[in-house]
Amino acid sequence: MHFQPNEVYHIYNRGNNKQRIFFSEKNYQFFLNKVKIQLSPICKILSWCLMPNHFHFLIAATEKSCLERPTFGGKPMQELPYKIGVLLSSYSQAINKQNNTIGSLFQQKTKSKCVTDQYGRGAQSDLTVNSSMESRYIITCMHYIHQNPYKAEMVTKLEDWPYSSFQQYIGNKTILRCDIDLMLSLTGYDMEGFYEDSYGVIDEEGIL
Repeated sequence: MHFQPNEVYHIYNRGNNKQRIFFSEKNYQFFLNKVKIQLSPICKILSWCLMPNHFHFLIAATEKSCLERPTFGGKPMQELPYKIGVLLSSYSQAINKQNNTIGSLFQQKTKSKCVTDQYGRGAQSDLTVNSSMESRYIITCMHYIHQNPYKAEMVTKLEDWPYSSFQQYIGNKTILRCDIDLMLSLTGYDMEGFYEDSYGVIDEEGIL
């Protein structure tokens, strides 16, 4: 993973061999608290969803995200990939201890896809999105992330899934807060149509 300041990224990973990664409500809460500690100080979280065997985050990278830190015997690593590694490693250790298991909990590589610099505009000097196509792409990715439990038929209504930022978008409390104001300023999105838009059909091939 390599990040550029002031770009928006879709970050996701799943359990190794598609295994479960969250086994109880306490596991979801524990993971989200770790996200607050490791990721929230160095990037802007725009939306997120935790599923039993995978997770999604839509984030805006900042200068702090891209700072390089030395590594033992290797090339310097950016702060955000390093913190993601710390997050997953520490969570895996806790789950292995809980379940009396060993080995990798997550797939080896966390994936990230830039959802802004898709049309050759280059990095911006600040967090702005100038293209209507980019704005739609960010909005579509946000809805795709929220739709995960609905598409998996784990709930019949999006608001019934407690482990996503959809709860915050409709005014409910969540453990992990995201920056909705930044999402709206980046895209010019009108929240008046949010609930209806949340159930719109999305082409997954354009997101992953």
